[in-house]
Amino acid sequence: MKQVIMGQVPSKSNCYRIITINGHGSLAKTTALKKYEQSFYLQCNKYRNKNIKGFFELHIDVFNSSNRQDLDNALKGVLDCLQGCKAIKNDRNCVKIIAQKFIDKANPRIEFEIKKL
Repeated sequence: MKQVIMGQVPSKSNCYRIITINGHGSLAKTTALKKYEQSFYLQCNKYRNKNIKGFFELHIDVFNSSNRQDLDNALKGVLDCLQGCKAIKNDRNCVKIIAQKFIDKANPRIEFEIKKL
């Protein structure tokens, strides 16, 4: 069952900023990452709360607005979002990723399917 999530996946490597709390450094999510996570949750109607517990494969097509974004940076963000919306129990159970990158300036999105093993 294929799921489509509209919007550009933010790069995980650029989505945290350093903040100081009581003299200690910490990482905080950027507004762009928080908004994407919320949007992902709302759109992920086919897999939300499926709580896939066993091993799985992720088949994903990433449609970026330009060629500047790396494919691998999108994968970690998507796996975190899948865990956040309870589609999967834990992203460490992902044993295989089949990923492709495309350019679609007008319609950035991801299209994915989770296959239980």
